[in-house]
Amino acid sequence: MKGNFQNEWHKLRANLLYVGSWLRTEVNEVLEPFDLTQQQFNVLRILRGSYPTPISTAEIRERMLDKSSDASRLVDRLCAKGWVNKKVCEEDKRLVNVLISEEGQALLKEIDKKMNDLDKILQVISPEEAKILNEILDKFGETGNQG
Repeated sequence: MKGNFQNEWHKLRANLLYVGSWLRTEVNEVLEPFDLTQQQFNVLRILRGSYPTPISTAEIRERMLDKSSDASRLVDRLCAKGWVNKKVCEEDKRLVNVLISEEGQALLKEIDKKMNDLDKILQVISPEEAKILNEILDKFGETGNQG
């Protein structure tokens, strides 16, 4: 990235914003044919990770990438599409337990194939470089969770 930057952190901020925007656009293009938003996709992936154990919408919200998303609304939309099932928690009637359906799992398998194509674009860096970059980006995640 070329430009007149005040320092390396200024350049880093611009790079992160640029790459983040590019990646969001690429992911949206993969998800659009499935009538799925990135937030809905995130919920499905969370549910796949917890399968076969159902989890509450509160726990989904805690695990989401976008903490400002309305997990209940997202679950309702996914339920309407047949990709998740929900029922009131027996132990605590205030909670709703959510479980990914077979249709939701099949959808994710199909999307995974498309995401693998997207991952190939990221392979301009080596696995070692990707590991180092992940470690560096994890530091930002740790910092963001402290505030």
